[in-house]
Amino acid sequence: MTSRRPLPGGIPSRNPCRSGLARESGPRPGGSLGWFAARAAPAAVILGLLLALSAPLASAQASPLSNDELEARLASGPALADLVAYAARANPMVRSARHEWRAAVERRRVATGLPDPELMVEQGNPMEEMWMGRLTQMVPFPGKLSRAGDVAEADARVARLGTDRAAREVALEVREAFHELSYVRSARAVIAGNRELLEHLRTVAETAFVRDRATLVDVTRAQSQLAQLRYDALLMEELQETLTARLNAALGRPPGAPLGPLAQEPLRPLAYSLEEVHALAREGRDEVRIAEARIARAEAEERLMGYERLPDFTVGLLRDPLDRGGRDSVGLIAGMTLPLWPGKNAGRVAEARAMAESARAMRDGQLYETNTRVREAYFRLRNAERLVALYRDELLPQAANALAVAETWYRQGQGSFSDFAETQAVHYNFQLALARASSDYGTALARLERLAGRDLTARQETAGEEASR
Repeated sequence: MTSRRPLPGGIPSRNPCRSGLARESGPRPGGSLGWFAARAAPAAVILGLLLALSAPLASAQASPLSNDELEARLASGPALADLVAYAARANPMVRSARHEWRAAVERRRVATGLPDPELMVEQGNPMEEMWMGRLTQMVPFPGKLSRAGDVAEADARVARLGTDRAAREVALEVREAFHELSYVRSARAVIAGNRELLEHLRTVAETAFVRDRATLVDVTRAQSQLAQLRYDALLMEELQETLTARLNAALGRPPGAPLGPLAQEPLRPLAYSLEEVHALAREGRDEVRIAEARIARAEAEERLMGYERLPDFTVGLLRDPLDRGGRDSVGLIAGMTLPLWPGKNAGRVAEARAMAESARAMRDGQLYETNTRVREAYFRLRNAERLVALYRDELLPQAANALAVAETWYRQGQGSFSDFAETQAVHYNFQLALARASSDYGTALARLERLAGRDLTARQETAGEEASR
């Protein structure tokens, strides 16, 4: 048996033993032409079922719904926005990134705080009850703690952007799983509808063979198509379980958690040109923004290392017994470190400067990679968009009409059963091609919006555009 997937480029094979996508149909009519009209209904109604293509920007925005309300929606029939909102709250990787960000924020208080004071007590002869005490506090050179605070703040910004990146990565995973699961669920509905059609074709072939209007090859072809369809039904059922587990994992739920029928998402065309998407991605992609934040962090580290060449100070109090009469004195202590080793201090500065250059090179690499990924995702999006229009508006309606004509001619004795069966296989494969293109469009749009860091199906004015008005 051959696999029932379209050939590269979106043009399906004419192999009659291919599986496809259709929509579950209504009751079987009594007449032959009426039967075909019901079976050809997927050519029209499949369009609404399979166009679950685009979605809101995959960002971790708060949802007004409570956790219990979101859970109820997931079990009854979630929209894509519900899934993204649930993942932003419950996904372990997102929660881990948020805790890392909070930890980075708290590190600033540690970095800008003075070192702990030191208390030392020395006792001489225990019989004489003489002891000496010293309390000291190390004070960094003025400005050094503020520079350390700058480094800690830069670390917190990197961690904050890492939280955004984790949320968008999880949202992308949710969107990709959503479109694939929608594809598979649509496939199961189509298989159920085409199963009745192939049962009908097999019966027609066997009857025609008895009446010498069909050959044994025609009967075998109809039987093999039906057997392949049964295999596809089993395959799609197992694939649905796998994709459901994948989607639940992205949502932070058990693999077998209930997931209701997925709500339709309308087809939303891209509202930006390729050049505009490139500009948005260079500014909004999380990896680029993180690279910029790391440059700022490395520059702050370089400024901090310049203070290593300057001394730190020590101040304190000293209690010193003078004689056995118990009289003692209290004095002041003052000291400073001596940064005498220029090689070590110069090495610290050179290391920080090299890390800053490394961060700049990483930023440049991310920009080049972003341009490549935008171009690839944009091509896949436009190609899928063209294929959707091609199959939806031209090929699938033509195949439906051809199938109706082929059945009419066969019933009137003007055509062969092989032509009828082959036309049905082409119509079936075009349904699959439309479904695949629809799913590919949704996936490509999700990836492109992940790169741009915003919704690309509705224009949003930037600060520069608003100021120019």
